[in-house]
Amino acid sequence: MVDPSRGRGDRDSGYSPTPVESSSAPISPGISRARVSAALRRRRNWAQLVKFCVVGASGYVVNLGVFSVLVLVLGLHYIPAAVCSFLVAVTNNYAWNRLWTFRDQRGHLGYQGMRFLIVSTLALGANLVVLHTLVTIGLAEVVAQAIAIVLVTPVNFVGNKLWSFGPTTIR
Repeated sequence: MVDPSRGRGDRDSGYSPTPVESSSAPISPGISRARVSAALRRRRNWAQLVKFCVVGASGYVVNLGVFSVLVLVLGLHYIPAAVCSFLVAVTNNYAWNRLWTFRDQRGHLGYQGMRFLIVSTLALGANLVVLHTLVTIGLAEVVAQAIAIVLVTPVNFVGNKLWSFGPTTIR
């Protein structure tokens, strides 16, 4: 019997995919349409996304606050200011994501932290490219940073969900 409290996409919910959903056509190496479809149906994934966004919003405030002080008050160039504000925000985000968003997926602190740092560093690289591009076309640094953070967030979430806090982390 199917437990109605479980999401349709959970493995042991009794749900079996339709032929279209069971297509093994890969979206990218290692990720099939069926896997993506199943993941999108899980309520737990959506709840994690909301938590990740709440944590991200706090990181966004921390990042822009530190960035603004460094650029507007201390006169630091926007690129080093972005790196410094990133370091403060990534520390905030890792702690909250580990303790709250992915609480049931906590692995070894150092191993998981290193993965989180790698994903976040890649996101920082993308952020710096977008930030520099937006500043170059004439946007104010703080506005450009605000936009860059928003544009890079989806990549950051997917990387952390699937790799940093994913099922392959050492426990």
